[in-house]
Amino acid sequence: MALARPSGKYLTVAAVLSALAGPASAELGLNFPPPAAEVAQEIYDVHMLTMGIATVLLIAVFAVVIYSLYNHRKSRGYPADQKFHETWFGNWSWVIVPVMVLGVDLSIAGSAQKTLAKVWEVPKGEDLMDLKVVGHQWWWEFEYLDHDVKVESRYVPEEKAGDLYLREVDNRLVLPTHRKIRFLHTSADVNHAFWVPELGFKKDAIPGYVTETWAEIDREGVFRGQCAELCGTWHSRMPIVVEAVAPEKFDAWVKQQKEIKLAALAEATSDRTWTKDELTEKGQGLYNTKCGGCHQINGLGLPPAFPGLKDSPMVKGPVRPHIDIVLNGKPGTAMPPWNTLTDLEIAAIVTYERNAWDNNTGDVVQPKDVKAAR
Repeated sequence: MALARPSGKYLTVAAVLSALAGPASAELGLNFPPPAAEVAQEIYDVHMLTMGIATVLLIAVFAVVIYSLYNHRKSRGYPADQKFHETWFGNWSWVIVPVMVLGVDLSIAGSAQKTLAKVWEVPKGEDLMDLKVVGHQWWWEFEYLDHDVKVESRYVPEEKAGDLYLREVDNRLVLPTHRKIRFLHTSADVNHAFWVPELGFKKDAIPGYVTETWAEIDREGVFRGQCAELCGTWHSRMPIVVEAVAPEKFDAWVKQQKEIKLAALAEATSDRTWTKDELTEKGQGLYNTKCGGCHQINGLGLPPAFPGLKDSPMVKGPVRPHIDIVLNGKPGTAMPPWNTLTDLEIAAIVTYERNAWDNNTGDVVQPKDVKAAR
């Protein structure tokens, strides 16, 4: 008898499921990612030891169960043992089995305890590099305390990130290899958690507290992580990207960051009068990285939590209140103060907001206006 051919609709469904499964299977990892630090390797080894023991036990239990079901089945006329509990094994199994389980647990715990001690005991020494990690809603701030360098790291919008959407950032956390790094974790608002699997630890960032962990990265590469604590509406938009480089490359990167910082500071403190086009161009880049996450790139926002700025009475109203809310934030809302930005940066953001998305107020805010409002 000939088999019936599948209908067109079933073939269509199968094709769609196959197409969806392609990118999904590409992200399907069967194990932890390869460790990039000594502590991470030890955690990985404990994990593999646990999985190895669990696999052996699983096979042994299944073998006993399958053997019993097959050889003691009713169809063979095997009578049920009504006296098993009175046998030697029936009496002592309540002791033997728990002791065996406890022995397995202790064999794992012995290795795990040594690893945990190494995770929590931060080494000391002159070569230890301190990195302050501050969680914000919803971005990361990394401060290299030994190098006077600060980096703000935010997710890259989907249209620019492509396949790495929610996995890529505008500024990566650059770290040197073969150097002990102490991570000092805290938060500016709510609980966050710094987690990069290849580094081997996950640590909460708690407002008002400083917690610490450490790592020594043993190979170059790019390692991706994320915030691992539910921290609000856009918790998913807090990826972490660590770029590990050789020490000499890291030193060159630090030098470059200091040069950029000095150039930006000199530019911001000059008495120059900026044109509308210059401020708008600079303000667009700043807005997209610092404000676009909440108020959206198109200025429409996500009301009521994040009001739109297009046709906003605040944006189209007097300039001074607009500057004040950017400088000082708005208590009781998710709008934080941006007073850590330079006068030029705030002037550029305000100028852009007042002239973008058909607001067209024509207003040009100079750095001296922001300086007067501080």
